[in-house]
Amino acid sequence: MPLYRDEAVVLRTHKLGEADRIVTMLTRYHGQIRAVAKGVRRTASKFGSRLEPFMVVDVQLFEGRTLDTVSQVETLSAYGKEIIDDYPSYTAASAMLETAEKLTGDDSVPQQYLLLVGALRSLAKREHDASLILDSYLLRALSIAGWAPNFSDCAHCSAPGPHTAFVLQLGGVVCSNCKPAGAATLDADTAALLGALLAGDWTVAEASSSRSRSSAAGLVAAYSQWHIERGLKSLQHVERE
Repeated sequence: MPLYRDEAVVLRTHKLGEADRIVTMLTRYHGQIRAVAKGVRRTASKFGSRLEPFMVVDVQLFEGRTLDTVSQVETLSAYGKEIIDDYPSYTAASAMLETAEKLTGDDSVPQQYLLLVGALRSLAKREHDASLILDSYLLRALSIAGWAPNFSDCAHCSAPGPHTAFVLQLGGVVCSNCKPAGAATLDADTAALLGALLAGDWTVAEASSSRSRSSAAGLVAAYSQWHIERGLKSLQHVERE
């Protein structure tokens, strides 16, 4: 039975039997894994509290036929308490974990792991508004997955922007000549905010108005739901300004 070690973010857990849990984790080099953590629900467990959502851990596992088995766990970053103590951060982080679970699989995608860890760290340290961190994470996670939105040139004919219409199906803004009926309309400030969130330009993002943030959040939510199968249930609980 091969033994391996990796860094991981705990995405979710559920009970197994009387004392065990099945833990779903996004690892840095082994993709998403599901593993049995034996005895972690007992009060005497040495690492039960380390295998909770939002925790970043160094984990050692035995490879199994269907489920791996956790043998050792060391905490790398304990973001759980800081995130859970703040409701906006908690709901945003929950949406991030659900997104990460749906966008990743068995293949190794270190960029998704590092993006998620960075976003959770930012939430825990209150570096920016929780809603902005979530929207930036969603746009960048979708980009890594192959669905990078375009907020500059026309997504249909490549005419240089800025443009004021966004089409979900095309994945970006479109010019007036390519604009279909019913396309979402963006004002210049919202378009600038979306571009900043995608690029990680926090100076521009933090200077945005509440109106632009609300408009951007609606578009990001729609774009995420369009590309992620079965949508994101956690988004309905996220606090918005």
